[in-house]
Amino acid sequence: MNTWRIALVLMVTFALVSGCAKPDWIQNTLVTVDVTGTWRADYGGRFDLELEQHGSKVTGTIFVRVISTTGAIEGSVSGDVFRFRQTSGTYGPWEGELTVSGDEMRGYILSSSSNQYSAVLQRTSSSPRPSQQ
Repeated sequence: MNTWRIALVLMVTFALVSGCAKPDWIQNTLVTVDVTGTWRADYGGRFDLELEQHGSKVTGTIFVRVISTTGAIEGSVSGDVFRFRQTSGTYGPWEGELTVSGDEMRGYILSSSSNQYSAVLQRTSSSPRPSQQ
């Protein structure tokens, strides 16, 4: 009977300790950067993102000059990683995952034709352009 109790205590202790070794859930949801503003990359044609962030949610517009396309995007920020996907417009959807460091984002952007581009975007403005009416 004592062996059974010892085994049970060891299993419970192991289960509790292994649960504590995992990263805190907050680490995966914490927003540590603000991506609000206008971001630009120049490679093969100008590529712009105009973004507005509220908490971890990001909305905005994508402009791909080389193929003259514009569309709405939605995304999120988790830690220092910004992910987005085009939700409307022509030649879509474009999507990307970029790591933000100050006024620079680096990562990849996947085109509507499944071409993946290595991208570096620079913040050119810390506030989105006023909407045109």
